[in-house]
Amino acid sequence: MLHLPDPPRTNTLATLEESYELCRQVTAKYSKTFYWGSALMPLAKRRAIWAIYVWCRRTDELVDGPMAKLTTPETLDDWERRLEQLFGGHALDDSDVALVDTIGRYNLDIQPFRDMIAGQRMDLYRSRYQTYEELELYCYRVAGTVGLMTTPVLGVASEPTRAPWDGFLQMQTSPDRNPDDPTERAIALGIANQLTNILRDVGEDRHRGRIYLPLEDLERFRYTEQDLMNGVVDDRWRALMQFQIQRARTIFDSAAKGIRLLHPDARWPVWAALMLYSRILHSIERNGYDVFNKRAYVPTTGKVRCLPVALMRSQVL
Repeated sequence: MLHLPDPPRTNTLATLEESYELCRQVTAKYSKTFYWGSALMPLAKRRAIWAIYVWCRRTDELVDGPMAKLTTPETLDDWERRLEQLFGGHALDDSDVALVDTIGRYNLDIQPFRDMIAGQRMDLYRSRYQTYEELELYCYRVAGTVGLMTTPVLGVASEPTRAPWDGFLQMQTSPDRNPDDPTERAIALGIANQLTNILRDVGEDRHRGRIYLPLEDLERFRYTEQDLMNGVVDDRWRALMQFQIQRARTIFDSAAKGIRLLHPDARWPVWAALMLYSRILHSIERNGYDVFNKRAYVPTTGKVRCLPVALMRSQVL
């Protein structure tokens, strides 16, 4: 489980201010890109984003953290029951205090949180995805849901006409799909971020026996699982990665079209977050697609250069 910095101790849980400060520290430590984006928001929204991030990270660490080998389906059942208590207004530890406040302040819905737990369940029994459609469902659950969790905090110009998770499940085929539904664009941003994570972390994931790239894509480029496990970087691999990067960029472009639907004070930070995350794809390219031996990241100077461009886009696009 994620180790949280200890606040000044009393016989009770942390105060609200202490809890939000814990969440700020964790976000700053573990997700610099997320933290950079949140820093551009008004304080109340910023703190809510930190509280949501910490819950998401703790959920992810159940299957990817140092104690993941001890996680069972029953562990996730217990975590979901704990979630229900949070939505009932009952904080169980220090970081929960901030999340309970955020849930009430922004009237968050529990379903995206449940869906994220369902994504962690997938990681318990799946280490391969045959098709992109299968992978996309996983990406929705572990990352697209973050868009749904945070949209009420960011604020939107118009309300969606149906439950946002229903919109996602229908978004590829539904004839009455609403292209101006901000929640669908928020889901797209989460999926694009997760695809970027997958491409960046191929080398790390193979050491855990996991391959998130769709097996049908490996077959298309005649690149084998064994090649991936051996870290082979050749023309086949480069072509495969170019294909995956273009897919992620297409989804980033779709997500960008929804930023204008957000509340004005959320547009700059979301543009910044989108640009910063998508630049990881540029880093992969600069590294010659060698994600086995080189870590793709955006340096601080690159992050700073993004900010004025993101501000301009938030005002004119």
